[in-house]
Amino acid sequence: MHPPESQPRKDSIMSSALRTPIYWSFSGPDSWRLSVPQVSSAFVADPELLEDLEQHAKPIAPGPDRVLFHQGDDPAGVFIVRKGTAQLISQPDGDAILCVQVGAGSLLGLPAVIGSKPYSLTAKAATGAEFSFVSCEDFIHLMQSEPALSFRVLQVLAEQIRFGREALSHL
Repeated sequence: MHPPESQPRKDSIMSSALRTPIYWSFSGPDSWRLSVPQVSSAFVADPELLEDLEQHAKPIAPGPDRVLFHQGDDPAGVFIVRKGTAQLISQPDGDAILCVQVGAGSLLGLPAVIGSKPYSLTAKAATGAEFSFVSCEDFIHLMQSEPALSFRVLQVLAEQIRFGREALSHL
């Protein structure tokens, strides 16, 4: 039996902006999930930016639940994935509707810190992943005092916006 045409169906779509497939699945009348099964490069900063941020960062270990931050939490700062992977998950009603895997070099929490708004996703560390952390205050001070650095951060944000728009265009 096929779902009605107006509802999502199980499908695989190749995303040109992501260069990785986006998978979405239909599992009920109002239930769908978008997932990127491969590590996305949309959150990765250039090596020079990472080096500059690491000078102001502190190593941080995820808690026992491996959650770095929860969707809806006030921003504490920006997390840098130094090694391994993390998942970014959107769970507005408890069920995950978006799941993106990010790898080393990714910056997590940028929109929340720059926009002074709660985190819009939950970030969960994979086993063995390593992270650094730059507090909101240090990050904002760095962006205000280093215009070239700010521009490179904007490039990461632009890539994240492109990623989000590409994902939404396939819903």
